[in-house]
Amino acid sequence: MKKPLVIGIAGGSASGKTSISQKIYETFQEIKSVQVIRQDDYYRNQDHLPFEERLKTNYDHPLAFDNDFLIVQVHELLNFRAVEKPIYDFAHHTRSTETEIVHPAEVIILEGLFVLEDKAVRNLLDIKIFVDTDADVRFIRRLMRDIKERDRSVDNVVTQYQNTVKRMHEQFVEPSKRYADVIVPHGSENSVAIDLIVTKISSILNVKNIIE
Repeated sequence: MKKPLVIGIAGGSASGKTSISQKIYETFQEIKSVQVIRQDDYYRNQDHLPFEERLKTNYDHPLAFDNDFLIVQVHELLNFRAVEKPIYDFAHHTRSTETEIVHPAEVIILEGLFVLEDKAVRNLLDIKIFVDTDADVRFIRRLMRDIKERDRSVDNVVTQYQNTVKRMHEQFVEPSKRYADVIVPHGSENSVAIDLIVTKISSILNVKNIIE
């Protein structure tokens, strides 16, 4: 059986990684089996810490993630074995007690802040994409997302951005752009870049170009 195609999509917080992942997923799901793995679900478990201590964690540093576990689970999928993937609870800053069974697929999309920063994760990828979006746009998107979806206050989002998000982006995320095969400016709004990526994926999968 042919090895699954692994696509890595990295970029800053709220750059549009998830939107691009979803567009690729929707494009190929009818002709190929596709799974999306979010690096965010591999934040380290913090059940052993009081909630107040969890608030002090720098969630925008690579060490906040259990990439070893992520790599193990991706290898399992590459060997056509299902995995029990963790689910992260952003409201409580630790892993949820619930998990998700992920089955092997012909296309695996791995998206997250640091999927290009970590060499071991990077080595899993057949196609490496970096989503490059202006900082002010990313901040506005993050503010709206965290308030609506992650039960955060405006003060919390602004403080985290000033204290860690911006600095960690400049130190770790932005430099990882040099490892990308494709850089997508303007995020998911760049339909030309997404169409080019879809065309490349189609050629690798040996399927008819399905761009309408």
